[in-house]
Amino acid sequence: MKTLIVLGVVGAIAQLIDGSLGMAYGVTSTTLLVAAGIAPAAASASVHFAEIGTTLASGISHHKLGNVDWRIVRILAVPGAIGAFAGATVLSSLPADAATPVVGAILLALGLYVLYRFLALGGRRPEFRGRVRTGFLVPLGLVGGTLDSLGGGGWGPVGTTSLLSSGRVEPRKVVGSIDTSEFVVAVGGSLGFLVGLGAAGINWGYAAALLIGGVLVAPLAAWLVKHLPARVLGTAAGGLIVVTNSRTLLLWADTPSSAVTPILVALAAAWIAGIVWAVRAERRVRDRGAVESGAGERDDDDAVDGTTTTAAGPALDEETDPARA
Repeated sequence: MKTLIVLGVVGAIAQLIDGSLGMAYGVTSTTLLVAAGIAPAAASASVHFAEIGTTLASGISHHKLGNVDWRIVRILAVPGAIGAFAGATVLSSLPADAATPVVGAILLALGLYVLYRFLALGGRRPEFRGRVRTGFLVPLGLVGGTLDSLGGGGWGPVGTTSLLSSGRVEPRKVVGSIDTSEFVVAVGGSLGFLVGLGAAGINWGYAAALLIGGVLVAPLAAWLVKHLPARVLGTAAGGLIVVTNSRTLLLWADTPSSAVTPILVALAAAWIAGIVWAVRAERRVRDRGAVESGAGERDDDDAVDGTTTTAAGPALDEETDPARA
């Protein structure tokens, strides 16, 4: 029972991050399950079955708030489901010992990519022009769906970051569309795991615990997408994924404990430093916005008074300055 409660909390936290960022539910949940000793295929299967419910709840919440571009959802969903089914059958056929380093490496790479997106790129949001081409969305769905099943996550990191970088979709609609289309991807991946593992190979208790935790916070996560700083949440999620999967790979490689501990401590310190930097960066952006807003208000007041501000101070315009008239 204690394990199920912990997984419920994990599902809630993962959904809070995913619903706000459009990524990291599967990666975060699978990472923690694998770290707890669950076989990679069973962990990914449990997460995908849980995602059928969490993505449905998330999609409904995003739709109600106007965060969904249904054209993107229609084009992405089917190739995503096909890729997820293929990835699930491949992962199911791999022995657990062979799958652990493969999945760990994929998750580590995705974690690093999430960090890159929200640290190196600063979480910048592009301008929005035109619309995303079908020729871009179809292969994106296939790649994202395949990685999603192989790594227990990847639909969000691949899909959200790719759509954001395209500069053609509003961020909140990127998050809402990726979360909504993931319902179909989760169904495709779950069917693949049923074919590859059979019902007996899936821990339904784990899936139910993750599902309940995720469904409970899905509406809150959809609301927070407009309010929480994505840079801070993205850095926190990416760091957790990197540290946890680094531990998994180090243990798999039989690295001496005398080396594992210093490496993990160093990674954890870097993770904390990244979060601190992200918080400070958000504060700088907020303070700069407040200053610019105040300056704009002063300019408006000057315009009402018939004055403008120059290096020498306020000056009357031509209509109110007799000397210039």
